[in-house]
Amino acid sequence: MTKRTLLVLIPALLLLAACGQPVPQEKVAYVGEWRSQTMALLLTPDGTVAYKRLKGGVTTSVNGPLRRFEGDNFVVGVPILSTTFEVSKPPYQEAGAWKMVVDGVELTRVR
Repeated sequence: MTKRTLLVLIPALLLLAACGQPVPQEKVAYVGEWRSQTMALLLTPDGTVAYKRLKGGVTTSVNGPLRRFEGDNFVVGVPILSTTFEVSKPPYQEAGAWKMVVDGVELTRVR
């Protein structure tokens, strides 16, 4: 790959990465900071997502724009590199706290 190609490709990828979708009104319950002992998830109204998980001694992080919702699940990243977060229980209230289950982990919304 030439330097000229990289000079075009890198800004284009950065531009794509900045083009997240705002959270749709029907999914506004997903917005907020969610935590468990091994996972942290932040989803902002403008569609920015920050995720960090510790599993088996390995830390995984994803930071990127919200691409879309697929049912209860949501997709984060750029068109070529994206991650789907599996939501088996969308946001719900239990004993006065908001919770949801993402990738098999129960998260609680932080106030």
